[in-house]
Amino acid sequence: MKKLVVLGGGESGVGTAILGQKLGYQVFVSDFGTILDKYKKELDVHHIAWEEKQHSESVILAADLVMKSPGIPDKAPIVQKLIANQIQIVSEIEIASQHSKAQVIGITGSNGKTTTTLLTHFIMEQAGIDAGLAGNIGMSYAQQVAENDKAIYVLELSSFQLDGIVNFAPNIAVLANLSPDHLDRYHYNYDEYIAAKFRITENQTASDFFIYDADDVEIQRWFKTHQTQAKKLPFSLTQKFNEGAFLENNQMVVVINQKRFTMSTDNLSVKGKHNLKNAMAAATVAKILDIQDESLRSSLANFNGAEHRLEKVLKIQNVQYINDSKATNVNAVFFALDSMTTPTVWIVGGVDKGNDYLELMPLVREKVKAIVCLGVDNKKIIETFKDVIDTIVETDSMDECVKTAHALAEPGDTVLLSPACASFDLFESYEDRGRKFKNAVQNL
Repeated sequence: MKKLVVLGGGESGVGTAILGQKLGYQVFVSDFGTILDKYKKELDVHHIAWEEKQHSESVILAADLVMKSPGIPDKAPIVQKLIANQIQIVSEIEIASQHSKAQVIGITGSNGKTTTTLLTHFIMEQAGIDAGLAGNIGMSYAQQVAENDKAIYVLELSSFQLDGIVNFAPNIAVLANLSPDHLDRYHYNYDEYIAAKFRITENQTASDFFIYDADDVEIQRWFKTHQTQAKKLPFSLTQKFNEGAFLENNQMVVVINQKRFTMSTDNLSVKGKHNLKNAMAAATVAKILDIQDESLRSSLANFNGAEHRLEKVLKIQNVQYINDSKATNVNAVFFALDSMTTPTVWIVGGVDKGNDYLELMPLVREKVKAIVCLGVDNKKIIETFKDVIDTIVETDSMDECVKTAHALAEPGDTVLLSPACASFDLFESYEDRGRKFKNAVQNL
C-alpha cells in the first residue's frame, strides 16, 4: 500500500487525509504545532493516524507522496529533508483536482481574490448551479471531492497553494492583480512571487480561459516575455476590447463570443474601483458559463461582500467602524484608504512582510487624521509617518486599540482597521483579528 503523509492538521490537511484514504493510501498526518480538537475528532472517526507537536522523521521520510499545507514554508527542516530525499511534495489543490471530474474556476491575485471568489460562487448558486467553494476559503476542496463531488468548484488560490501544483489546470483562471506580498516566502524577490501567481495558467490549454486585469503593470510586463495557451480575456477601467470586460458610459460591459452583457455600475452592490474590477472578473466567468443576463444582474445587485474586507461593523456617535482585517499588504490598504470619504483614524500593524509604506503617503496625508498601531513591532510605521501625522499611538491589544481609536474619533469620522500586515504576532489569523475588532467595537 502506498503511503501518503500530510504535513499540517488543519482544514486542507485533514481534507486531503480523508481523500487519500478513499484513494487507497495508508495515510499519516503530522503537525509540528497543535491540531484543533474538531480536526482530531475527524481523523479519529476515519481511523487516520496522526501526531502533533512533532514530526516523526522515520515515518515521514518513508512516504511515497507528501501533501504540505500552504502555511508551511519550504525552508522548514522537515521539508528540506523531503526535498533531499526526492520525495514528491504537492498541495491539496493538486491532489484534489486530479481526482475530480468537476469544472474548476481558479482565482488568484494579491488583492480582491476573496471578494471575486465569493461573488463568483454567489452568482453560480443564484443560477442554480451545484458549485463548491474551496481553496483558501470554505470547506476543504479535497474533502468535498472525497465526500460529495460537485459539478463545478470556485477556488480561491494563494501563491503558496500554486507553488505545490504539478498538473493542476483550471478551466477558467482569474488573475485579479499583482502587488508585492508574502515576499518573506520568496527571498524578498518580487519576480519569484509573480512567477508563483502565474503558475495558475501554466498547464492551461487552448480550450481554457485566462481572465486578467489589463490595467496591471506587472501583468502587462509578464506578457512581454511569456505566453499562455489559454484564451485571454482582459478587464479594464480605461481600455475597451472586442472580448472581455470594460466601462462604457457608466455601464459595465462584458463581451464573450459576440454576446454583450451590460449593467449600470450604480446598481452594483459592491462599491469602489477595486470592487468594480472584482465584479468585472466574476461577470466574465459567468458569461463564459452562459449564465442568463437577468440572473447575473440580480446577483451583482444583491451580493453582500466578504467578511473582513471593508466590512461596515457599526456606527457609534456618528463614527463609522470598518473591519478590513483581510488587508494584509500595502496594496490592499491603498484600496481601502482610497475609498474613504471622511477623516479616518487608521489602525495598522502586525507582522511586516517587507512593506514599503511610502506608497501610501499621498493617501495618508489626504485621508488620515490619526494612526493607532496594533502590533509587537511598530518602528517602521512610526518612522514612515511621524512627520505627516501628529497623533500616532501604540497599542498591544485589540480592546486597547479600539478604545484609543474611539477616543481619537469625532462625529463624522471613520475608524478603519486595515493593518497592511499579517496577524500572527497577536492573533491566530486575520479572521481572528477581524472578529476581535468587531467584538471590541460592539463592546463600546
